[in-house]
Amino acid sequence: MTGIKITTLAERPELAGRLWDMQDSWPAFAEHDPLAWLLYPRMVAEFPEYILVATEGDAIAARAFSLPFAQHAPGRDGTLPARGWDQLLMWAFSDRRRGTAADTVGAVEISVDTARQGRGLSGAVLAAMRDNARARGFAEVVAPVRPSAKAAEPDTPMQEYAYRTRDDGLPYDPWLRVHVRAGAAIDSVAPLSQTISAPTADWREWTGLPFDTPGPVRVPGALAPVHCHPQEGYAVLVEANVWVRHSLT
Repeated sequence: MTGIKITTLAERPELAGRLWDMQDSWPAFAEHDPLAWLLYPRMVAEFPEYILVATEGDAIAARAFSLPFAQHAPGRDGTLPARGWDQLLMWAFSDRRRGTAADTVGAVEISVDTARQGRGLSGAVLAAMRDNARARGFAEVVAPVRPSAKAAEPDTPMQEYAYRTRDDGLPYDPWLRVHVRAGAAIDSVAPLSQTISAPTADWREWTGLPFDTPGPVRVPGALAPVHCHPQEGYAVLVEANVWVRHSLT
């Protein structure tokens, strides 16, 4: 893309402190995912060769995180897990700690500066992630995709939404469509991909909603209703993602 430069963080380590110097479209509650709080700093420190940064001049235009992991290790056997995004992070760091050889790259996040959305930058960064994995000897990239338009219909089961197509046969969801156009195939739904639990007071702060009634609460930006338990003082969001496979061969 004209004016855009995409590199790994290993190539440009001076950008490590600037990865969040852009306005992204993540809802406030997503910033409080416990695994993200714990492991994102470690990704920056331990896996810079799998982190991509897109710059336009001196500005951060997009960022992408990926991790190598052993998808075909005994007990995993190539099956993508129901716990999706959460499991990908845990497997990758467990494999690194145990010295287990990775055989696959998992996409963790691709985010584009909101002022630069609509220019095809997400597709360009995805292509760069694929190229980076291929250059490092991997034959497959997998991604627990968080469908970008699913938040508009939180009550629709992901199993139904994930396989919805347009008249041209491509996925209905724009972000799934980017992956399929890049060569990915939809593999399965990860029903427990990401879980965020917190006191109801925190959910009130993040959303501006009362969280004072038991049952489902529809929160802007959430892919599913948040289950509120006001008497116990907490609420839980469990989001499903969609596993896709990118063959690099």
